[in-house]
Amino acid sequence: MAGQGTPATALLVKRGIAHRTHPYRVSPDAPNYGALVAVALGVAPERVFKSLVTEVDGALTVAVVPVTGELDLKALAAAVGGKRAALADRAVAERATGYVRGGISPLGQRRRLPTVLDESALDLPTIYVSAGRRGLQLELAAADLVALTDARTAPLQTR
Repeated sequence: MAGQGTPATALLVKRGIAHRTHPYRVSPDAPNYGALVAVALGVAPERVFKSLVTEVDGALTVAVVPVTGELDLKALAAAVGGKRAALADRAVAERATGYVRGGISPLGQRRRLPTVLDESALDLPTIYVSAGRRGLQLELAAADLVALTDARTAPLQTR
């Protein structure tokens, strides 16, 4: 595990949460990045989730959705009691989380942001999310992610 520590992994270790890290190699500029990560890991793509920093009525919010679909911005806004949602500017997202695009984790962020997890995660034994660095994923139970982030769950993806 040497050299694989991130704020996200440190949080899991500190809290004693069962997890596994999975390194992979995929170019961050590759089209359909999330699906390629699933292939590289050898797991079903519906188990791999992307963390998207958004603005809901001007407040930063993290949406965690499967790589198999797109984020439904209207559903996200409704899930947090807002009216309008949009993807946050990349620089804003990186500054708020302390992570770079392609490596934004829902855990261990510089500034803890409200989080909404797509409800499909609850039907899976474990899910994969970024460990906070490109080329490294975390595998953990969705219930643990919800507990650590105080996440809401809601249907967030379009197909």
